[in-house]
Amino acid sequence: MPSKPPSVEIEVDDRVVRVSNPDRVYFPPTRSGESGATKLDLVEYYLAVGPGIVNALFERPCMLHRFPKGLAGDKVHQKRLPAGAPPWVETVRLYFPRWGRTADELCVTELGSVIWAVQMSTVEFHPWNSRREDTERPDEWRIDLDPGPLCDYANVRRVAHVVHEVLDELGVVGFPKTSGSKGLHVYVRIRPDHGFKDVRRAAHAFAREVERRAGGDVDLTWWRKDRDPATVFVDYNQNTRDHTIAAAYSVRGLPDARVSTPIRWDEVDDADPRDFTIFTVPDRFAALGDLHADIDDGGGKGAYDIAPLLEWAERDERAGAETPAEPDEE
Repeated sequence: MPSKPPSVEIEVDDRVVRVSNPDRVYFPPTRSGESGATKLDLVEYYLAVGPGIVNALFERPCMLHRFPKGLAGDKVHQKRLPAGAPPWVETVRLYFPRWGRTADELCVTELGSVIWAVQMSTVEFHPWNSRREDTERPDEWRIDLDPGPLCDYANVRRVAHVVHEVLDELGVVGFPKTSGSKGLHVYVRIRPDHGFKDVRRAAHAFAREVERRAGGDVDLTWWRKDRDPATVFVDYNQNTRDHTIAAAYSVRGLPDARVSTPIRWDEVDDADPRDFTIFTVPDRFAALGDLHADIDDGGGKGAYDIAPLLEWAERDERAGAETPAEPDEE
């Protein structure tokens, strides 16, 4: 009779999560002779940054990027909570009008839910920018600096400084982080007074202002094929309903086990996204804590009212600017 696959039990606060196949290799070895990072390594990483990942996901609908066989296998984009969840794992029900269907998505309220999702082969966590209290009114404005295929990272850094400058003029505290890939994200806590269309419209107005000041480093051309590949796209579409990006402290499905990592503004010029991995971020977190810990308080300034950005949008629209139609929901 075949033996059961090995497993370990992980205690998370007052929860116990059974992790099956803890030795399954998820990330390839970085040096010859190494075995590569395992599922248990991934669990231990998320335990090490527990307060940070819970803060980033707290009460938000969350899509999961799962790798049931590790990075060597296929990636599964999972909206619905995987089957077999214990009763304490919480969800939020969402409606997708394009398909006429609902989905019960993971809604993290404690670290045990994160670890259970990792047990279910989740590598990346992609939360909505709204919370379950009112999923149709975002409380987070996301500024995504997305470099083109020929864009040097120095361009991303320059654009990040322009973003910081404009936010300062607006009296807004922005919370930067590496994307975990090739770009940078900046998050701003906003009042949940508007729907997705207005938040996206405000984000587009902000992106236009950054483009005006960025001296050719930014190209907001709608179609990727028509965009200068050596520039940064300030992707306001990440504020569209059901569009998600990797959370702060989320691991990315890249061979070097890179992490989307909060940084300080004074680190922008020196921080290299490749330096932040599941092997290096735990020590950084232990030393610095969660650099996004006070994001809900807007860095001491409270949540931002996007009304000035909507005024910018109206000004630009009077001058003939248009906000492209929203992409379809996934």
